[in-house]
Amino acid sequence: MRVQHLINGRIVLADRVITGAVTLHDDQIVAIDDGASTATDAIDLDGDYLIPGLVELHTDNLEKHVTPRPGARWPALAAVVGHDAQIAAAGITTVLDALAIGESSTGGDRLDTLHSMVDSVVEARRLGMLRADHLLHLRCEISHASCLGLFRSFLGNPLVRMVSIMDHTPGQRQFTKIEKYREYYQKKYAFSDEQFDAFVELQLGNRAQYGDENRRVIVDLAHAEKLTLASHDDATDAHVEEAIADGMVIAEFPTTLDAARRSRTHGMAILMGAPNVVRGGSHSGNISAVDLAEAGLLDILSSDYVPGALLHGAFILAQSSVGIDLAQAIATVTSTPARSVGLTDRGRIEPGLKADLVRVEVVGDLPLVRSVWRSSERVI
Repeated sequence: MRVQHLINGRIVLADRVITGAVTLHDDQIVAIDDGASTATDAIDLDGDYLIPGLVELHTDNLEKHVTPRPGARWPALAAVVGHDAQIAAAGITTVLDALAIGESSTGGDRLDTLHSMVDSVVEARRLGMLRADHLLHLRCEISHASCLGLFRSFLGNPLVRMVSIMDHTPGQRQFTKIEKYREYYQKKYAFSDEQFDAFVELQLGNRAQYGDENRRVIVDLAHAEKLTLASHDDATDAHVEEAIADGMVIAEFPTTLDAARRSRTHGMAILMGAPNVVRGGSHSGNISAVDLAEAGLLDILSSDYVPGALLHGAFILAQSSVGIDLAQAIATVTSTPARSVGLTDRGRIEPGLKADLVRVEVVGDLPLVRSVWRSSERVI
């Protein structure tokens, strides 16, 4: 591959922003130069930002492409390619596709599409169809009867990098307020009051029957496979202590300030949703990501259910009054998530690392992705 020079850009490094140039060769960054460049045959960034390719740890966007409407199934390989195009256009060059291992509700089709999604990600990678680097994050709904068996079926898959332990049983964690649980599920499934009460009873029964045993076995298997473990929706000190005892290193979406503080005390990286930042709050009525940022308790942003929120959320943090500069904000969507799952070859603009890069123009307050390079190849 030829040498490429990207000049006249505002280069977002790990600790500062410089005006300068970046040189690429083969699939790597080979040089960073501060100031004007005399390189010929260069790509002029015209003062736009150049940032590392975004690293996404938790998005269920693939599931939306496989089932774009209730009861409408899309061909899995085509869904993966469509999802990938949206991911890349958002500036995401590495994505852990988060797939539900078990259901937190009833009547869904996640379990029917699970294996076809994984098989199609593997096939699309093999055929060179993807713009981003796709890996897997298994979201284990421990209170589901099939969770453990499904989890075992993916052991040994080299794309699996992360496992989160999830429990959406009503009355705790994400849904500590039962009225929020009622609002969400009655709206989603058009339950009558009687149907909703029966649904809650079913979920509580499943938690009692399967939850603790599934958690214990999955945590042990994840450690044996050397996978990154994350807790999910921790709300209390007891939740955090359980996560620490299980060797978890990422706290996904803590729902209270106390839980986030406790997680930080134990050295866990705190992950929050970028949509929470963009919207200005949690859709479940829990702690705001911006409030955690103000308290110095935010390490990683995830696009969650809106891929474009990842870059937007980082720039909002940098433009806000929470005391985070642009280099620190960009780290929440690049170097910190990469490091948290052991991907040490990307996430920073630094010689010797992968040339995963994004050109960003800011129009008004909105960051726009203008170009994306993955391993020096322009994909957007």
